[in-house]
Amino acid sequence: MRLINLNLLLFLALLVSCSEPSVSSGKWKVSYDRQQKGYRIEKENQLLSGGTYASYKLGDKLVTTRDYQKSRAKLTPVNDAFGQGSLLQVTYTDSNLPTLVQSFYIYPEKDYLLTEFTLQGGDADIESNYMAPVNIDPMPAILAEGDNRALFQPFDNDCWIRYQSHPLTFDKLRSYEVATVLNNNDRNGLIVGSVEHTDWKTGIDMSRGDRNNIGSLVCFGGVADTLTRDSKAHGALKGKEVKSPKIFLGFFNDWRTGLEEYGKANAVVAPVKKWPGAVTFGWNSWGALQFNLTYKKALEVSDFFKNNLQNNHFVNTDGNVTIGLDSGWNSFSDEELKSFVDHCAANGQIAGVYWTPFTDWGKRPDNIIKDAPGYTYKDVYLYANGQPQELDGAYAIDPTHPAIEEMMKKTSDLFHRSGFKYVKMDFMTHGAMEADKWYNPDIQTGIQAYNYGMQLLDKYFGDMYINLSISPVFPAHYAQSRRIACDAWNKIKDTEYTLNALSYGWWQDEVYQYNDADHLVLREATEGENRARITSGAITGLYIVGDDFSAGGKSIDKERAMKFLTNPEVNAVATGVSFAPVEGNGERSENQFVLHNADGTTYFAIFNYADKDMNATISLERIGLNPATEYKAKELWSGQEQNVKGYMQVAVPSADVLLYKIINN
Repeated sequence: MRLINLNLLLFLALLVSCSEPSVSSGKWKVSYDRQQKGYRIEKENQLLSGGTYASYKLGDKLVTTRDYQKSRAKLTPVNDAFGQGSLLQVTYTDSNLPTLVQSFYIYPEKDYLLTEFTLQGGDADIESNYMAPVNIDPMPAILAEGDNRALFQPFDNDCWIRYQSHPLTFDKLRSYEVATVLNNNDRNGLIVGSVEHTDWKTGIDMSRGDRNNIGSLVCFGGVADTLTRDSKAHGALKGKEVKSPKIFLGFFNDWRTGLEEYGKANAVVAPVKKWPGAVTFGWNSWGALQFNLTYKKALEVSDFFKNNLQNNHFVNTDGNVTIGLDSGWNSFSDEELKSFVDHCAANGQIAGVYWTPFTDWGKRPDNIIKDAPGYTYKDVYLYANGQPQELDGAYAIDPTHPAIEEMMKKTSDLFHRSGFKYVKMDFMTHGAMEADKWYNPDIQTGIQAYNYGMQLLDKYFGDMYINLSISPVFPAHYAQSRRIACDAWNKIKDTEYTLNALSYGWWQDEVYQYNDADHLVLREATEGENRARITSGAITGLYIVGDDFSAGGKSIDKERAMKFLTNPEVNAVATGVSFAPVEGNGERSENQFVLHNADGTTYFAIFNYADKDMNATISLERIGLNPATEYKAKELWSGQEQNVKGYMQVAVPSADVLLYKIINN
């Protein structure tokens, strides 16, 4: 009956659409504003835009829908992967410009809509490297007065870049793929970002307004700058028809819910790559051994886990751990690799390995590529303005070059022949750089090239567990997990840095199966720092440690592992589900994180990054609990319990953490 009623409403709306280009459906109203020359967008009487318009570039000329002489609109039903709703399409025509078709996908009960546009050139090709489906200028007052902020999301996780929560005092702010404007008091928030990542790198530019509101917002495909690791402009799409990225525009009672919905919307377009096994518990050699890794030490680490940790609660729900070889594994012979994998299997472990498919670390252009002897490295570089592109000390290589597929095939054959089931893929951003050209002439942009390379990666490694390390956030559907930040080791500063990314990027477990907090290193740190670092892994996703547990490793590091990696209640928190931040106004990182389980259990973590002890009063309502209910709160590191109602008093030592399990009393 609901379907019949919806179709009837859409049919009636269609009858009037020829004269009035507007739609009112459920929570949404989208109508043309002749004065603003754009579309007025309202959600439950909250004005989000007085006149949204589209823009694009033809060469160096910026063209907007306001420049067109004629337009006509039509409204049709839509029933797609996002649900049932209505599609408002506006066709703009002008004798001097390509035809522009702007689309609004409106789903009555969702808290977001989607929008995109195409350019059509008729008999002639269209070429553009900038297409902005959302331009809002000026921005209406969308938030109440208070602690209003905009979140910066980086394009990738390289160079120790940070997420940031900015007070609205900036002149200009650019975020990548998604941006959030929020009120931290009532948590209302606007979320704008791309849900398609096949052709474009998407940027969101915001300008200064006042302390309660940004001045303008532009969401566009075609961003290329130092933070996308590019030294030249974004490539241009070319064809009889070119399309912008599809943009998510939503307003939410809780900005955290909004970012999770944004993640889920991305997964509608590109479903999450799932691994049938449980979340990874394991070890990675780059934490402490690094290039001191040897075959003998790798076997000793495997044995240490079997004899000391796997039998003492450090094991996933499938009953295994992953022992991962990082950079340096290529010092092993083929026979040693196979023997290592077999040794791990005998110890009830999964063996992991490492590769960087889009880099040349030797930087010797005339060297012959070992796995593709018909080519030298200079044949496969990604050139910008005629020069090889260098990032992190390596030259970027072209994912579309046939030599790269040869390298993938031979590396995959080695890994499979050895029996590896887990592979960490690193320095992936190199493959997404804009370039003068690509070997494959159909490739026009860096992200197209990256997708091409990742599809090959899936072809040759797709039956293995793939964990991305340094990489763009999107596209996300080629790997089960991704490291949420850059390298992090043992100190409280490493924990704080990792949790900066969890603070504003926790929702990425909606587009990856798991987030990865990087290797959790214990050596040369205080016991409080050990607790904090381990907790940061448990509440982020993958649970991977990194100390030297070989026979020559320090006894104190092994003792710390036995003490801090064997707490069954802490380890039970590491289910692969990321905790959400309680607040959104941290100047560097949030320090309070919460997870509500379906069984009614709440987990709450509070960190102290400072060198002084911290006392805090925690509002149970603020962390999502009923202030009128009495709860039992157990701190999982100490085992101490207390009954709490309304508020909870906590005392966190310097450079330490408290981790609570809270249930109804």
